[in-house]
Amino acid sequence: MERRNFLRGAVIGTSAAAFGGTLMRGAAYAAPAQPGPGPYGALGAADANGIQLPSGFSSRVIARSGQNVGSTSYTWHNAPDGGACFADGSGWIYVSNSEINPSGGASAVKLSSAGAITGAYRILSNTRQNCAGGKTPWNTWLSCEEVSLGYVYETDPYGVNAAVRRDAMGKFKHEAAAADPVRHVVYLTEDETNGCLYRFIPTTWGNLASGTLQVLVAGSGTSGSFTWQNVPDPDGSPTATRSQVSGAKHFNGGEGCHYANDTVWFTTKGDNRVWQLNLANSTYELAYDDSLVVGGGAPLTGVDNVTGSSSGDLFVAEDGGNMEICIITPDDVVAVFLRITGQSSSEITGPAFSPDGTRLYFSSQRGTSGSSSGGITYEVTGPFRA
Repeated sequence: MERRNFLRGAVIGTSAAAFGGTLMRGAAYAAPAQPGPGPYGALGAADANGIQLPSGFSSRVIARSGQNVGSTSYTWHNAPDGGACFADGSGWIYVSNSEINPSGGASAVKLSSAGAITGAYRILSNTRQNCAGGKTPWNTWLSCEEVSLGYVYETDPYGVNAAVRRDAMGKFKHEAAAADPVRHVVYLTEDETNGCLYRFIPTTWGNLASGTLQVLVAGSGTSGSFTWQNVPDPDGSPTATRSQVSGAKHFNGGEGCHYANDTVWFTTKGDNRVWQLNLANSTYELAYDDSLVVGGGAPLTGVDNVTGSSSGDLFVAEDGGNMEICIITPDDVVAVFLRITGQSSSEITGPAFSPDGTRLYFSSQRGTSGSSSGGITYEVTGPFRA
């Protein structure tokens, strides 16, 4: 489904209060006093897990840091972060990073077609502060180190093959990755206040052992055209990758990244924006910017990890904010989908849908304790839009 630009001179209109905020082109900026319920309806009271959900949805806890996962003997990692789901026969696997340094890595939970937990295991060890990452079309998980001169590790969600460090994808403060099966590239965000957006072109699609790292080059505005230029020294030494190419566009704290239908969306936490790359015509623009909402009341703050559903909705997790996952729909609606209560010292991470689109997985990185050892990983089930 083709997504349209939300922010050509417009933001949340008062007439859209019932929908959480429709971003209307050409309209005056005037935020509703209270954002409305959005396409899924109003949030209900917090359930037994402290999560407010629309009618028809329910939540359960599938893992807690420091505790065995289900009836398995595997202990779930601390500070769960970026994640993705992979088909596994009639069931699926949810993979989750661990954002601790040292000893970050990633783990996996196997689930049956009925959603029962059937196994859990480690797929990456002895790495540093594995924050986000991305799924490849050949069913591997790219786990990214959010540290200076960090690496990307390609891991096996099924726990058969050993993880491999992919040096050619560059050494920088990696955040998220999004594979583009049309152009045979992988987009990469950088979590620096003056970070860049990159793409990696493998020598052979499906093999990340070698290739070319490029950086996005564009003007200083919030919209326009862009090109790509090669990064001379992907190892970031002696000059950081973000400083090697004149004209490289800098973004304030790159976070989540998602590809679908000739479009890349990525978030920048420093200015609370969602950016949109239109790959068909090589232009970029804003998809969301809370600073443009007059009088406050923006439904989405603290943008972080992002994923998409089969309906074309974007689901954006908040790092702090109101501990919400918000949606941005193809109909230009921005609204709260769920809210976690009683965990204001945490952040929401790792949103990912099961292959059939009926279950959403995500974590509260620090849970109720506010500590990395208090992470909680959840599943939400309900009538998601097809």
